Amino acid sequence: MDSSVPSSHPSEPRPRRRDRHGRGMRGPVAPPQVPLSVSRGETFRDLVQDSVERLERRWPQLADVDFVVMDVPGTPEEVVPLGSALSAAKGRPAQIVVYRRPVEIRTKSRDERALLVHEVVVEQVAELLGLAPESVDPRYGQD
Repeated sequence: MDSSVPSSHPSEPRPRRRDRHGRGMRGPVAPPQVPLSVSRGETFRDLVQDSVERLERRWPQLADVDFVVMDVPGTPEEVVPLGSALSAAKGRPAQIVVYRRPVEIRTKSRDERALLVHEVVVEQVAELLGLAPESVDPRYGQD
């Protein structure tokens, strides 16, 4: 007898999608285009890099400066700095440091953080070059 109903015993076992108690993952946590493995530190480094690239177009000499992201300043101070600039020394290029945690604490959103990171980078570049921040980036302080 020919039946249109499929057999209750398939020839191949179905892949198990959940654990035996029914509490496993049902599907992906996020869409594939969303990076789940990006940490806050990596995101912060990206903000600093974006700001540096924006300034390097106007100031090509910044290609010789090392931009570093550190979590917190090394020495405790009364006023916590957001960044610092070190002039070039024998065998060491000039260096600008942006401190991640003090900046993150002072901002609430990613947009605010991006603005503050750019201001810190502009201020430190201005200090390193001996210029006013407004001459380093004409849009400094306008946002």
